[in-house]
Amino acid sequence: MTNYKLPIILFLSSTLLTGCFGYPRILSYPFDSGGRGLNSLASELNPQISGRYLVFATDRRGSQDIYMFDTVTRNLVDLPGLNSFDTIASHPSVTKDGRYIVFTASRQGRSSIFLYDRETRQSRNLTANLQSETRNPTISADGGRIAFEFNNNGQWDILLYDRFGQKLNIRSQPR
Repeated sequence: MTNYKLPIILFLSSTLLTGCFGYPRILSYPFDSGGRGLNSLASELNPQISGRYLVFATDRRGSQDIYMFDTVTRNLVDLPGLNSFDTIASHPSVTKDGRYIVFTASRQGRSSIFLYDRETRQSRNLTANLQSETRNPTISADGGRIAFEFNNNGQWDILLYDRFGQKLNIRSQPR
């Protein structure tokens, strides 16, 4: 029996945070049975693209991790210090230059939003002080703003933080 993997198809929408192109793009890369390319036998979840970089969650190594693919060089990008075996990582988003990746990480039943800096090779928990569930982060193309959902008393709301983990206040009424 032959296994076939369909190419990853990304539908990019123009939004305030991502600054994407606003039209569908089809990326067709060859299948790699060794898991070193974009398409593999593993599950690839939640692909997001910004500039030349594509990030996604995958279970290639037996745990759900975040991977980055460079669409120009057509190679996976090494992300030392990002993934760990005791954490389930999901819903990544990347800046246009590929320096920052924001993602949800769940450990021992608690979810948090983390920011990974490729330059320093370190992750930082942006929501350690929130006593609620978080999900679906996205980062602006320049890395200055991060939006995500949080569960506030049974209701999902959106919070906006800066890259340093400080909550940004949004005016509800225009002046």
